[in-house]
Amino acid sequence: MTETPQRNRPENPDKESTGGDSRSNSLTKRGGGDPATRGRTTIADGVVEKIAGMAARDVVGVHAMGSGLSRTFGAVRDRVPGGSKSVTRGVKAEVGESQTALDLEIVVDYGVSIADVARDVRENVVAAVERMTGLEVVEVNIAVSDVKLPDEDDDTDQPEPRLQ
Repeated sequence: MTETPQRNRPENPDKESTGGDSRSNSLTKRGGGDPATRGRTTIADGVVEKIAGMAARDVVGVHAMGSGLSRTFGAVRDRVPGGSKSVTRGVKAEVGESQTALDLEIVVDYGVSIADVARDVRENVVAAVERMTGLEVVEVNIAVSDVKLPDEDDDTDQPEPRLQ
């Protein structure tokens, strides 16, 4: 964008000159106010689901996300070449214009307080989603679908290769 020198602009004889740059007044009046208020931002459900899934996994005591069946299918998908881990597994978001509601399905480690883990997950998810999206989180419903016992095999572990 090129600027026109100040001396080439016609001056308004009705206004007194303050000696300052008159361009700042004309820019805010021309566009209709603060640039941050022009237009609309929409956030997809999947974006909120990813943020919530990452925030929930960061909490100590959360072993995995999703039900046993979805974790099994997810483990198979993860092993497919080119496949990637789904951070949205076990997370469902409903996003409105200014609010969102979340449903999480988690697996906790054996020996942890489920109430404490659920509280920590809620706090972490609400903080992350509100900070990153600006949406108000109205509720975070948590369903604990399983407890990971110390001697159980982990669904997400890679199998030992058959050939050496």
